[in-house]
Amino acid sequence: MCGIAGICRLDGAALAPEAGISVKSMTDCLAHRGPDGEGLWQSGPVCLGHRRLSIIDLSGGGQPMHSADGRLSVVFNGEIYNFAEIRAELTAGGARFQSSSDTEVILEGYRRWGADCLARFDGMFAFALWDAERRRLFCARDRFGKKPFFYTIQRHALYFASELTALTRLPELALTVEPKAVMRYLAYEYVPTPQTIYAEAQSLPPAHLLLLENGRVSRERYWDMPVPDEADPRDEHELCQELNRLLSRAVRRRMVSDVPLGVFLSGGIDSSIVAGLMARQSAAPVKTFSIGFTEASYDESRYARIAARAFGTDHHERVLSAGECADKLPDIVSRMDVPLADASVAPTWLLSGVTREKVTVALGGDGADELWAGYEHYIGFKTAEWYNALPALARRCVIEPLARHLPASAGYINPRLAVATFLRGARAPAWQRVQTMLTAFTPDMQHEILAEGWRERHHDFLRPESLFAPTREQYGHWRPEKAATPLARAFHVYARQFMLDDILVKVDRCSMLHSLEVRAPFLDRDVAEFAARLPVRHKLHGFRRKYLLKKAFADLLPKDILRRNKRGFQIPVAAWLRGRMRPLMEDLLGETRLRNQGIFNPAAVRALMDEHISGRADLRKPLWTLLVFQLWQQARRT
Repeated sequence: MCGIAGICRLDGAALAPEAGISVKSMTDCLAHRGPDGEGLWQSGPVCLGHRRLSIIDLSGGGQPMHSADGRLSVVFNGEIYNFAEIRAELTAGGARFQSSSDTEVILEGYRRWGADCLARFDGMFAFALWDAERRRLFCARDRFGKKPFFYTIQRHALYFASELTALTRLPELALTVEPKAVMRYLAYEYVPTPQTIYAEAQSLPPAHLLLLENGRVSRERYWDMPVPDEADPRDEHELCQELNRLLSRAVRRRMVSDVPLGVFLSGGIDSSIVAGLMARQSAAPVKTFSIGFTEASYDESRYARIAARAFGTDHHERVLSAGECADKLPDIVSRMDVPLADASVAPTWLLSGVTREKVTVALGGDGADELWAGYEHYIGFKTAEWYNALPALARRCVIEPLARHLPASAGYINPRLAVATFLRGARAPAWQRVQTMLTAFTPDMQHEILAEGWRERHHDFLRPESLFAPTREQYGHWRPEKAATPLARAFHVYARQFMLDDILVKVDRCSMLHSLEVRAPFLDRDVAEFAARLPVRHKLHGFRRKYLLKKAFADLLPKDILRRNKRGFQIPVAAWLRGRMRPLMEDLLGETRLRNQGIFNPAAVRALMDEHISGRADLRKPLWTLLVFQLWQQARRT
């Protein structure tokens, strides 16, 4: 796991000598991603930089790596899990390797197959490869976007880096906050790929390659998620056997490491499956890691201990008070290179720190919730169809008034907020429904919260069709319309938006800030394609989530784990904003600061804060989204 950066001239002319200084400045910014080594190489129109976290081939494998004939050079962030099989195939065809690193497989795979090498790689990766013979820069990102790749085209050159902040280190680049990106952030709690918070920079989408050749930059998709086959004739027994085989192999491949490794263990279904499969395939006790909270409503540590005992692991646990987490949260948010209003960045960051004390690599359960219907919103999407079939009079005059009188809570579950979120999604068109259930600021709320001048300049963008255009694009991705059911399309939206720009960003940034590599067996290519092709009923069976996944591993999981409801990795934000974090909120969202900033309407923001502080409403989601943006922007100015 590493950090990469570079510059390549569009016209093929030689870079100025000081280009190396610029790339070094970017890689210095990425030192946390690679504390074990650094490299810089410049030749003609290209300069490549690298920071290394040594995982495979500790003595070799330094980067930038060059082929023996000097034609090919690469900087690479990630892991190719099937590199041994590809290496054997290439060797049989005459390739000669100088190291045992998976990085060299990229070089020789490209030499043999060109851009088609991407079809053979199973891994998490972002890389940039310079082909001196063809005068071509070939860049790519893995199928699900586990590893980041940002770029900007300015000053007759393409600049790229693993994190957006690295690009901001170059004073010669123009990077200005894009108003429409801010509005998207308020709606999504992140800026959806390929857009970034800066007008001039983009994120390479997952499963895409980027070519710079003959002065032209092009981008194309090299893989797509398969469409569910609702007519799949296999019975549940066959499917369970295949899933068990595929996921066991995925875990085994991700246990290859020349440094100590372990597993995040929350006590939920997904991490427990990964830990159990590791234990089955390991001669020594697997190292497992969890954190807990003294507040019972948010604590899962008991279940992590149950799983650890069942699998005989070497378990490491740290129990914190939520207050300790709150005190660290502003600093954690400020260190993120992109604004991300997922409050679980705090426990993820803390867990990564605890884990890094013992190991350099950890496996996790990421991807299972999105691909196997782990979220309540999948049920909400399905239930919305039935709800909308009820008579309008019953919905408007009976159900919705009753929902407003449900009890409220600042704890993990707030019944009133949950039902209000469902009703908001149920009223939305099917393509918009999933995101409406997740959104922090609806278009109507943004009309209120944005400063008048800002709002009027971008009034048309607040139409749902514009603001939520990324969701509509992903929902309508498969053609024709009959290619997939509405619920299957919701799965695609989750994987291609929420998982990509929230879950995977959170895990990548929090782990890499501690120089920890995290691997996701559920996002193994074969496992993910198997899940994507399954009829939806095998994932959401009635109201039973992760139906086939639980059935396939029923003999592995302790009964207490198998039967428990999903719990998110959350913290008591609602209570903090009324207490411990209220001074910070009132400072960063205060009238003078907002008026000087010119983005938000101070009176509207004050009204939100008053409603929340008084307990009349639970506005944790929009207020936290605003607070994170302010923390992120404040960190960029210092």
